[in-house]
Amino acid sequence: MESMMGLLRIHIQRGVNLAVRDMRSSDPYVVIKMGKQKVKTRVVKKNVNPEWNEDLTLLVADPNLPIRLCVYDRDTFSFDDKMGDAEFEVATFIKVLKMRLEGLPDGTIITKVQPNRQNCLAEESYIVWSKGKLVQNMVLRLRNVECGEVELQLQWIDVPTSKGL
Repeated sequence: MESMMGLLRIHIQRGVNLAVRDMRSSDPYVVIKMGKQKVKTRVVKKNVNPEWNEDLTLLVADPNLPIRLCVYDRDTFSFDDKMGDAEFEVATFIKVLKMRLEGLPDGTIITKVQPNRQNCLAEESYIVWSKGKLVQNMVLRLRNVECGEVELQLQWIDVPTSKGL
């Protein structure tokens, strides 16, 4: 097994203005991939503004691997339709995590990540100290589709056996 740095919790909050893939709506779900790992949310029926509020967890061995997010429309009698994709990196989040920040006032902004061609951010993303933990909220603009965004939050899960940090 690769040397594990720790676990990354990705809280998939919601989709905003997702593409219509059925008659008037879609049945969207999200698939997250990092390396060989793949996790997914439940399907939200007939909704282009779905609220998932679901936690997905990835094992992080290489912080330089991009995380790919794909949104699909569940179909019963045919292949699921792709509703866009996005990619983001966690290297900056891991660098800040390694600073071992403690005891900061709640809501302290540590750094911000600017949108660029590589990260699919729809707006600035802040890495913040919140309730004794480091979190990063992101709004990702979906690519390869006419419209849609996905809102999510990253949070590190401390693992007692983690040696990488």
